Amino acid sequence: MTEFTIASFNVKNLIGPDKEYYKFQTYTPEEYAWKEDWLADQLLALNADIIGFQEIFEEEALQAVIDEADRRADEINAVALPDKTKSYRRKVIFRKLAAGKYDGAALAFAPNAADQGIPGQRRPGVAVLSRLGFEGAPEIIQDLETPVTIPFQPLRGLSGEDDAGHYVLRRLSRPILKVRVRVGGRVITVFNCHLKSKLGEYFKPPGAPFAPEADLTRYDAVGRALGSMRSAVRRMAEAWVMRREIVKEILAGNPVVAMGDFNDGEHAVSSEIIAGEVPFKNYQWMLRHDAQAYSDRYTAEEDQQIREDIERVRLYSAEKLFVRRSLRDMVYTSAFGGVFESIDQLYLSRHFHPDNDARIGDMTYFSVLNDHLTDGSHPEAPYNKLASDHGQIMAHITLA
Repeated sequence: MTEFTIASFNVKNLIGPDKEYYKFQTYTPEEYAWKEDWLADQLLALNADIIGFQEIFEEEALQAVIDEADRRADEINAVALPDKTKSYRRKVIFRKLAAGKYDGAALAFAPNAADQGIPGQRRPGVAVLSRLGFEGAPEIIQDLETPVTIPFQPLRGLSGEDDAGHYVLRRLSRPILKVRVRVGGRVITVFNCHLKSKLGEYFKPPGAPFAPEADLTRYDAVGRALGSMRSAVRRMAEAWVMRREIVKEILAGNPVVAMGDFNDGEHAVSSEIIAGEVPFKNYQWMLRHDAQAYSDRYTAEEDQQIREDIERVRLYSAEKLFVRRSLRDMVYTSAFGGVFESIDQLYLSRHFHPDNDARIGDMTYFSVLNDHLTDGSHPEAPYNKLASDHGQIMAHITLA
């Protein structure tokens, strides 16, 4: 058996000190030192074999955090681990006190194609750190060679070929990073993403200093609702692009782990697009797609085929698999406005599902590091918000 861990970690705007990433937003050297200190400790606590990072502005800043985590691991191991003069019995007792290091791990960074390095107008990318290395070159998906055009059908009752409009996606708001990792003789495809946030998208009129909806002193409820709708459509379109790539991998016979900041809960449409449909228990009651009469229903054989075709390309929430087998009934990775929810997701293909007799492995545990989360009322606020406003999640997987 081979055991490994895989985690998702939104670090919240990682960039060096005195660099304006968003308008008027920078870290002083003291703030950056605080942030790097906290991030390094979290890496030590995770001790994950594979980590997907979001909100990385600079690869150098992430590498500095990794190096600091390794330096601290050396300090811990020098104190906690027995040297060669100690007996085997003592080594067995203390070996679990060892701090895991990331030296020698492979790091893939996907910068944001929209990031031109202009102070105040920076755009974050994503990264994957793997102690197990990568199989082949990492792939970045952001600028689409063929734009995605999504047409809308005319509503029933409208005559003729009325144009119901369409949506075109040429670039994702942030890159999707796709890597392959060899684990225990098997190659697993890992997707790391950061989908469009729920922040509204507003248009700035030509010559205007800002979008009218941004002026909260003249609150425009309808305009801001439209901005939220634009964000939601973009997020769902990005989810579909990721879903398309996931299905390709599964149909090629490859186990898949999809993770990242989905900016939505498990039951949001965008998350359901990525995970795939949930099949009905029975399709024999359903009218056929080509029904000519009331009795034209799917057969028992077709029912079995339909459910298998859906199941084989589904993804399953690691969090929900954990809740199902444990006494914990709530996991959250975000706290905002008094709402605690999971917007950081980690999904597994059927290769890891406990009900699949042909599975290649099992998720044995699921960890979440969220004690630092606050919606502003915590005594350490805002400095714990300076660290990260996301919890970290990690799946513990054992391959057969």
